[in-house]
Amino acid sequence: MEPQTRPWVAVNGRTRELGEVGGHVTLLEWLRGLGLTGGKEGCAEGECGACAVLVARDDGQNGTHWVAINSCLVPAAAFDRQQVVTAEGLGGPGQLHPVQREMADRGGSQCGYCTPGFICSMAAEYYRAGRRAVVPEAGEHEHGPNGFDLHALSGNLCRCTGYRPIRDAAYALGKPDADDPLLARLGERAPAPAATTTSSAQGRYVRPASFAEALELRAAYPDARLVAGSTDWGVELNIRHARAALTIGIDRIEELREFSAGPGGIDLGAALSLSEIEARLAGRVPLLAEVFPQFASRLIRNGATLGGNLGTASPIGDTPPALLALDASLVLASVAGEREIRLADYFTGYRQSVRRPDELIKTVRIPVPVAPVSAFHKIAKRRFDDIASVAIAYALRLDGGASGNGAASRVAEIRIGLGGVAATPLRALAAEEALTGQPWTAEAVAAAAGELARAGTPMSDHRASAGYRTAMLRNSLLKFYAQNPGAGNPGAGNPGAGNPGGGRS
Repeated sequence: MEPQTRPWVAVNGRTRELGEVGGHVTLLEWLRGLGLTGGKEGCAEGECGACAVLVARDDGQNGTHWVAINSCLVPAAAFDRQQVVTAEGLGGPGQLHPVQREMADRGGSQCGYCTPGFICSMAAEYYRAGRRAVVPEAGEHEHGPNGFDLHALSGNLCRCTGYRPIRDAAYALGKPDADDPLLARLGERAPAPAATTTSSAQGRYVRPASFAEALELRAAYPDARLVAGSTDWGVELNIRHARAALTIGIDRIEELREFSAGPGGIDLGAALSLSEIEARLAGRVPLLAEVFPQFASRLIRNGATLGGNLGTASPIGDTPPALLALDASLVLASVAGEREIRLADYFTGYRQSVRRPDELIKTVRIPVPVAPVSAFHKIAKRRFDDIASVAIAYALRLDGGASGNGAASRVAEIRIGLGGVAATPLRALAAEEALTGQPWTAEAVAAAAGELARAGTPMSDHRASAGYRTAMLRNSLLKFYAQNPGAGNPGAGNPGAGNPGGGRS
């Protein structure tokens, strides 16, 4: 990490002094203070995308890729010596960027409040490496003939225009011109992280120069706020006006961003964004491949981390049920050393865990091989960008069954992770026990569904009643079997299951 100097940010190609912003001034607030008012604060919690901007990030291959993020959530201090592009930096009235031109030509903007955010999210997908013309399959409505992935816009909301002209603009985009400077930037290294210290009357922000320094700060200031993607803490800052005396930025620390996958297991760095993990796993863990598209939106996943999702110990996070089903463990680190603990033993109460105040989550470890039959059911009011009322994850392994006589296989192992039905994420141990050793049949599953319905201590709130949550637990297992009835017969398995619910965490 580069040595500390006076903090600055490269915004639209121009160096701007960051100033003493502390840990509470968001990137959006800071940009608007510069007069760059295209980005707006609509919801202040990462759901509308009106604040989206582009940032230059390491692509993992010594190059750069442009990533769209919610600027209303992240501290401005986290962008010391980084590169940011706003809608104003993409183009202006005299020379529109191709994304801006297509939005204008196809009627993709009416009041214009959300348009700059749409423009930035669309531009990130416009420059995505590997985007190429395709022939969409029948019934495929989420990828255009130009390879544009509409999920890139899943975190952007429009209240007046309607999405058809916005989609038309996205699907009309061609390839960037060879002399496009933002395209040329992709071939260069991304900015290195900088050791940063900045203070204000409301608190101090520190980006440590090393992992060792981060652990020392954690030990000295156990009440400090650890921030990586800030998709949770940013909401606290904006909506509840929370402030931390010390904010420690850990999102760019190398030891927290390690990734490895081999016969000994899969290690996921706690500060890798979910989008980065999704790209690096490339489908190696089918259960997580089901989770990622349902986790909030692309804008959120570009910042959100496993360390943050687990560190809050929220009972309604999307990843804990899946990681419980995968029998994951956590590596916790402090100045005293490291220890590994199974995720099943991590949660102790509502937003509480065994993690000590001086510890941070370093790595999420998944044993391999993963179960061949899995599914993630997220029940929510919307398909995307929603919080789960109930989340259920399955990982099933069968003994193979009797060959040639049509007999059902027996359940060799099943793990079921639950969220939204108790004060903590938890394993459905009684249902697992009811199924283990039993034939994979409708009768055995129906009996176990009764046990699953009794799992946890569901409550009634504004998302769902206790009775609804109980019914969803029962129905989820029945659905899992209905979508995998042949999994118990050799050669007839379906290694995935659908999603009966929606998606925001």
